[in-house]
Amino acid sequence: MFGRMPKKSNNTKYYEVLGVSKTASQDELKKAYRKAAIKNHPDKGGDPEKFKELSQAYEVLSDPEKREIYDQYGEDALKEGMGGGSSSSNFHSPFDIFEQLFAGAGAFGGGTSRGRRQKRGEDVVHTMKVSLEDLYNGTTKKLSLSRNALCAKCKGKGSKSGATGTCHGCHGAGMRTITRQIGLGMIQQMNTVCPECKGSGEIISERDKCPSCKGSKVAQEKKVLEVHVEKGMQHGQKIVFQGEADEAPDTVTGDIVFVLQLKDHPKFKRKYDDLYIEHTISLTEALCGFQFVLTHLDGRQLLIKSNPGEVIKPGQHKAINDEGMPQHGRPFMKGRLFVEFNVEFPEPGTLNPGQCRSLEKILPPKLGSQLSDMELDQCEETTLHDVNIEEEMRRRQQQKRQEAYDEDKEDAEPRVQCAQQ
Repeated sequence: MFGRMPKKSNNTKYYEVLGVSKTASQDELKKAYRKAAIKNHPDKGGDPEKFKELSQAYEVLSDPEKREIYDQYGEDALKEGMGGGSSSSNFHSPFDIFEQLFAGAGAFGGGTSRGRRQKRGEDVVHTMKVSLEDLYNGTTKKLSLSRNALCAKCKGKGSKSGATGTCHGCHGAGMRTITRQIGLGMIQQMNTVCPECKGSGEIISERDKCPSCKGSKVAQEKKVLEVHVEKGMQHGQKIVFQGEADEAPDTVTGDIVFVLQLKDHPKFKRKYDDLYIEHTISLTEALCGFQFVLTHLDGRQLLIKSNPGEVIKPGQHKAINDEGMPQHGRPFMKGRLFVEFNVEFPEPGTLNPGQCRSLEKILPPKLGSQLSDMELDQCEETTLHDVNIEEEMRRRQQQKRQEAYDEDKEDAEPRVQCAQQ
């Protein structure tokens, strides 16, 4: 028995880490650990700390003796040496536990070993330009790419015999330490890639090199990928081809990623699942009604017209339901199509006095005509001039910059004081 009973501490954490109840069977523990460990394995881009926690939790709960101590006294009891003398520093490597459970079955297609864990290759990212029509209708694009693939002749070994030797220059490390003197009594050490094995740590004799890849273990191959752009996809959305990037020995092949880049459309603008267009109508159409035909992104002809007696104001928006962009994943659900109306007024001098009087009889009365003669006599008459407001704003900004420059110049000039006699 123990000299003293340990204090109780947290005895639920390991169950929470594995996502099981405290009554979970060994079968349930194994299934929960297997699923979570594969997801969080560092070789698959998972979180190493989470992977370590999972393995530690499974190591304790899968051992009946350790589990009984943990359930009674918690995590601290194990750290203090209960349960077969295990302490926190003596937990097995998380990779050992993982490999024991999978028994070398190759959870990652061929298995990993503690001494030779596979690193993950880099992803290859391409930008793919698409039109708004492509995103509205969906499309498939075939792209031909070149990539490195494991040599088919030597199966990525680099040698005819399948054997490699340890590089004598770096003793298999792939890196060499170079020492150089940079001053009196001062030296500098630098790590650099071994030039003999180019960082692989292995070397193949000239006689044994594979005649196909010349010992490089990889060869160039052409690959055609069919990129399916689905209806409703967004600008910047990614289409991923898993494991299609460059291959390399003892490396988990990275992904090829296509990032969609939307090209500008001459008529339509997109905001989320809605489409926007601008349309210019004449003053007569704004007052008396309009109709026009719009060619949609799928080639359909839409007849757009005003309601009887409706007056359209400059800058006014109208919406047509279910004629916007299809939603990604739910292409039968669509946003709205918004139409912004610009009203084109007649040029000066187009209307003669007789036409103006005819219009005055039809249109609402002018506000100015309601002023009395007495009110008009008390007013000062003015003259309106045409002005380009954008040009006026530029002129004012230039004037302000000039004034600021003049003020800075005055402040910088030395002030001369008169000498007193």
